[in-house]
Amino acid sequence: MKLFSFPAASLEKAIYKRVLTLPSPHREWFTERWQQKPYKKAFIDNKAMPLVTLVAKGKTLDDAEFDELLQEWEVTFYDAEEEVLRPLIQGDGLLQLMQKNLPAARVEALLAKLTARRAPAADAAAPPSTPSPQAAEPTIN
Repeated sequence: MKLFSFPAASLEKAIYKRVLTLPSPHREWFTERWQQKPYKKAFIDNKAMPLVTLVAKGKTLDDAEFDELLQEWEVTFYDAEEEVLRPLIQGDGLLQLMQKNLPAARVEALLAKLTARRAPAADAAAPPSTPSPQAAEPTIN
């Protein structure tokens, strides 16, 4: 269900500006993938745009609706992707007006969503190009 339509070009521009300020290992990892059209489209459609939707609608939805949308959003973030998307939640740049009245509990829930599934990889000191294991979905070979 699409609740909000945000201009993809504006979102891409904000992401590109953020990439320019990323620390070294994350910048190279993300830039390499961002140049690939399938990755860029998937990142915008599956990770960035739903995040923007949750930020925008997070001010007006009741707790049950917000929690349901957050649960339906099943994605895994790499470290570099988290670094790119974190400012969109915390009030940087493009989305400052949208973030202005977002309740602190919802900001924390969104930040937890960014980091939740990559925590085991961080403990193992995995390089940024290594995918994070998904605890909820076992891999079948």
